[in-house]
Amino acid sequence: MRSYQHLFRTREFTPLFVSSALQVAASTVSGLALGTLVYEATDSPLLSALSMFGPSLAQVVGATTLLSGADRLPPRATLAGTAAAFAAGTALLAVPGLPLGAVFAVILVQGLIASLGGGVRWGLLSEILPKDGYLLGRSVFNMMHGGMQITGYATGGVLVAVLSPVSTLLLGAVLYAAAALVSLLGLSRRAPRVSGRPSVSRTWRTNAELWSYAPRRTVYLGLWVPNGLVVGCESLFVSYAPDRAGLLFACAAAGMLAGDVAVGRFLPPAVRRRLITPLLLLLAAPYLLFALRPPLAVAAVCVALASVGFAASLLQQERLLSLTSPHLTGHALGLHSSGMLTLQGVSAALAGALAQVTSPAAAMAVLAGASVAVTLTLAAAPSRRLPM
Repeated sequence: MRSYQHLFRTREFTPLFVSSALQVAASTVSGLALGTLVYEATDSPLLSALSMFGPSLAQVVGATTLLSGADRLPPRATLAGTAAAFAAGTALLAVPGLPLGAVFAVILVQGLIASLGGGVRWGLLSEILPKDGYLLGRSVFNMMHGGMQITGYATGGVLVAVLSPVSTLLLGAVLYAAAALVSLLGLSRRAPRVSGRPSVSRTWRTNAELWSYAPRRTVYLGLWVPNGLVVGCESLFVSYAPDRAGLLFACAAAGMLAGDVAVGRFLPPAVRRRLITPLLLLLAAPYLLFALRPPLAVAAVCVALASVGFAASLLQQERLLSLTSPHLTGHALGLHSSGMLTLQGVSAALAGALAQVTSPAAAMAVLAGASVAVTLTLAAAPSRRLPM
């Protein structure tokens, strides 16, 4: 499958795409609003970064307790229910005077819910599309993610400035509710891919099975660590440029969009297999220049260029699917998503802590250097049996 038209003619692809787009829009506008609200209240880069990326930290708990549900729960009801839960949680975050402890409690619950939703969504996508269509379909989702982030951060920045962070959070809640409605009305009722009830023990056993195979383990590490460290850099945009953070986030989304279009649509398989390591290096290297604290225009160019490297994840996911049995697809992709988001949350916390004792620019450079080091280590590992 090499045509976008074929994708959107595939039954259920469009409602899954639209509901996901609404959720990305909701997360961008509400995340920027919450990060701004917390930074205004605390003047803390660490707490601001955690408020935006804190849900990712809870992914590790969900990945070890809830993830067996990715293949054992009905997709339509699960996706609609998770979006509705996010709508309720985001509306709660907009309550004036909500204590900081309550804010982070809501963020924790949202992260737990998200750890299940990712596996269900990507497992359903692999079920909707033929095997040769997953890479193109996932690239379209990534392109949408980039486009919606550009729109969401630009719009969110305007709304935060013109209205208020609270009003912007309420808009995010409405968008989440719309996503729940589209999932409920647009998707078909499907039986789970695997019989049996979800449980913590099943989650642990399947995680152990997926992690035990060395080539698959290398793919997971490549998906999680370099990516997560660079997202830690992004978590400092608000403290690096408080009045222009929306611009930097939009530039990051634009770069991601360009990379996904190139890799998902135009590069032949023989070329794609050789690009994983170069793309991961591109993902981090431009952030090294932040050690010089470049002016905003140069910083924006660096951010956009670096984000092209996020396209490496498409190639790594394609490899992951080739190494995984079809009945474990949802769980495997959910583990990828949860692990990636967990590392992003950890990196955001680390970035915020480094920025507290140094500066946002210095912390970005340190995390970028760590990402480069991890990528080179994985590429040089003698036990690695994957083309990177």
